[in-house]
Amino acid sequence: TTTTTTTNTTTNTTTSIPSSNPSMIQSRRVLYVGGLSNDVTLAMVRAAMIPFGPLKSVDMPMDYTSGVHKGFGFVEFEDADDAAEAIYNMDGSELMGRTLTVNLAQSNQQQQKLGDHKAIWSTDDWFQKQAGIEGKEEQDKKESTKQDESVLKEQ
Repeated sequence: TTTTTTTNTTTNTTTSIPSSNPSMIQSRRVLYVGGLSNDVTLAMVRAAMIPFGPLKSVDMPMDYTSGVHKGFGFVEFEDADDAAEAIYNMDGSELMGRTLTVNLAQSNQQQQKLGDHKAIWSTDDWFQKQAGIEGKEEQDKKESTKQDESVLKEQ
């Protein structure tokens, strides 16, 4: 197996990444750039990041209701070392009066928080709850509570 060795300039550690996993290598090239002012344009973000190395793409998601970007963007470098250098130099820096947050982009956080990525209606529990039908456990619990109450009343 061939391995690609990269050096992280922020902590001076060397990590070895198998070259058979291109998604892992590619993910180290894409940066999240947050804290962008509404006045910042795509060209400004590109100009701020180009000194660190060649860029593959720059993207700023738009809020179509207001017609401006959402205050963050994504920058993809051709080389992971260039991306690491941009993080080291640009995280905490200022652009148009706002402090930037620059770090490695991550996959959609909401999807990760949901657990096993199953739809909530994929189990019968959800349908029973929506229809007002109680599950067997809930029925057993209510029956035992009623029995406990009746025993307490008799005493």
